Amino acid sequence: MVMAEISRGSTPAPTPSARILVVGGGYVGMYTALHLQRKLKRGEAEIVVVSPDPYMTYQPFLPEAAAGNISPRHVVVPLRRVLEKCKIVIGEATTIDHAKRTATLKTLASEEEGTGTVDITYDELVLAPGSVSRTLPIPGLAEHGVGFKSVEEAIGLRNHVIEQMDIASSTRDPAIREAALTFVFVGGGYAGVEALAELEDMARYASRYYHNIKADDLKWILVEATGRILPEVGEEMGTYAVRELRARNIDVRLDTRLDSCEDRVAVLSDGARFRTRTVVWTAGVKPHPILAASDLPLNERGRLLCTAKLTVDGVEHAWAAGDAAAVPDLTADEPGKECAPNAQHAVRQARILAGNILASLRGEPLRDYRHAYAGSVASLGLHKGVAHVYGRKLKGYPAWLMHRVYHLSRIPTVNRKARVLAEWTLSGLFKREIVSLGSLEHPRAEFELAAGGERPKDT
Repeated sequence: MVMAEISRGSTPAPTPSARILVVGGGYVGMYTALHLQRKLKRGEAEIVVVSPDPYMTYQPFLPEAAAGNISPRHVVVPLRRVLEKCKIVIGEATTIDHAKRTATLKTLASEEEGTGTVDITYDELVLAPGSVSRTLPIPGLAEHGVGFKSVEEAIGLRNHVIEQMDIASSTRDPAIREAALTFVFVGGGYAGVEALAELEDMARYASRYYHNIKADDLKWILVEATGRILPEVGEEMGTYAVRELRARNIDVRLDTRLDSCEDRVAVLSDGARFRTRTVVWTAGVKPHPILAASDLPLNERGRLLCTAKLTVDGVEHAWAAGDAAAVPDLTADEPGKECAPNAQHAVRQARILAGNILASLRGEPLRDYRHAYAGSVASLGLHKGVAHVYGRKLKGYPAWLMHRVYHLSRIPTVNRKARVLAEWTLSGLFKREIVSLGSLEHPRAEFELAAGGERPKDT
């Protein structure tokens, strides 16, 4: 069943001596498979990549995609094009029995056939499923909140913001107008700050085309439970970022939590209440559920216990890196510290991981993963940013330029680099696009309405 599903009609090759199963098509999954396919000898092993999406999302570019600076199709990298020597299975692993070297998968085909799940065996396992949004039992959050981890959420949020401006422009009800023009972002990390900053920049620009909406009519609120934002760039740069955002009339509330967002009213722990139709939740992530559905050892936070060689601790033929793995940081001053779950480590870990799998197959010694954290950069909107890299602190335009140069160098494939650079060049020559394509989220809406159905309601 599975073999028929993932096989390809190609020239017969020698029977592989090992099957490497890669669970996840993100940074670690894609880069590990990419390095393996380049270095494996013909017939030495086959690589099977299981991913819920046929593409890898370059998440640092999601804020710019939401702001319209980059086309959404250029934020993703098609797995089948990049991993042409691998077998790609679109689906998700539901359980892993490593003792039996078996993973249970739910694929698109198995859902259509009504057969439930299918099993696939493997010799080497690479667990790189990434992470999922960490939510809290806040009243109204599940009904009204939206995350910011996928390209669909980024583009949906862009459409939503412009639609709220359209609603505010046409309504006569002041309560509806107030709610439509109030945008609440929860979480002061990279995702929350960059998404808010880019969308505020875009909405401020768009307001000039509305006859009855001024930039100052829009209310942007950032809610952070701790006393600082962007901790990765250091306290000084985080303080600067707060000043920069507040200078743009963005309400930054530190040491504050979201208590409720029922009935389109955001209630904060400091007693403030805001009518709003937009609550964006970016307050952290948690390990992917597949980790708990495996027989592999986990730490107290639900991440895989790993060694510096990126093997799962105490388990043979199991490997992990990225968000899913608790990898010891050999460059840290204090013992017991782990590598931060970010893209900077994930991409570098993938290279060592692929090399160690090859070494294991060939009976060679394994290498330790060792990388001193280089620093961080963050965008605060067009021509604005903060950076703390190799001890140097930058802000404003130089930091924004460093942010773009760094991420342009990191996005996979020359094709994507060229397209992103071309779009940045064109956006500097022409005006921003401020059109909303909200109908993309309900492509059959008009036909269903013509056929006697009802138009989908805005949530």
